Amino acid sequence: MAEAKKGFSINENVNVTEEVIAIIAGLAATEVEGVNALAGNLTNNVISKAGANRLSKGVHVAVNAADDLVIKLSLILDYGYEIPAVCEQVQEKVGTTVENMTGKKVSDVDVHIATVSVSAND
Repeated sequence: MAEAKKGFSINENVNVTEEVIAIIAGLAATEVEGVNALAGNLTNNVISKAGANRLSKGVHVAVNAADDLVIKLSLILDYGYEIPAVCEQVQEKVGTTVENMTGKKVSDVDVHIATVSVSAND
């Protein structure tokens, strides 16, 4: 028997699964300059090969007491970028993108830096 996926109500007629919101957040994060990949090594360039559903692996989505979304991302950054600046851009990009696409308020975007990529071939 298939397991029911956790979903979030957008309005009375629309529900979106946690995985869909995680994919949106993951794509938005990988569009920021200085982000090499989500933890799990999925870059924007290989998403089409690996499948977008794998993009949700480095993202966790929850709801707080006010029914706002809380998004946690684990990222791999490129060497040479200012970590606080990149994280701030990721937080802004992810929050804005998810809110625009779902209509749900995003109260927090927490960023965890898993590692820094020092390879010139990534």
